[in-house]
Amino acid sequence: MERTFIAIKPDGVKRGFIGKILQRFEDKSYKIVALKMLNVTQEQAKKHYAEHEGKAFYPSLIEYITSGPVVAMVLEGENVVAGARHIMGKTNPDEADVGTIRGDFAQAKEYNIVHGSDSVESAKREIAIYFSEDEMCENYKTMLEIVMGQ
Repeated sequence: MERTFIAIKPDGVKRGFIGKILQRFEDKSYKIVALKMLNVTQEQAKKHYAEHEGKAFYPSLIEYITSGPVVAMVLEGENVVAGARHIMGKTNPDEADVGTIRGDFAQAKEYNIVHGSDSVESAKREIAIYFSEDEMCENYKTMLEIVMGQ
């Protein structure tokens, strides 16, 4: 099973979309193995966006992600990195399909509601920024796993 990191960004939290966004991932039967609301620190933000340091938009990324609480989570499932990104939709909400999180809820590229890891390697790095190993809740089965006898 693969894992990915997802964060509902400050605009998604402020606009009250936490439940609707969680529902999209649960509807796909991805297992939520870690979940918390937090205020992202400057240190966490800099680690998270390290690959963008030096770019013109870097300061605004840091300012935005630290502007209010986020809901951070770890999802687990078959091909969850690609699947979660499909559910989220394209980064620019003007290009995102209707039915995706960004296509339905985001208003601007800079405030696109949700972040998701773009690779298994990025997921491992991002998960480690926000969660310790003892925060993972792995010892439960989803209804799908119970029904499928897994």
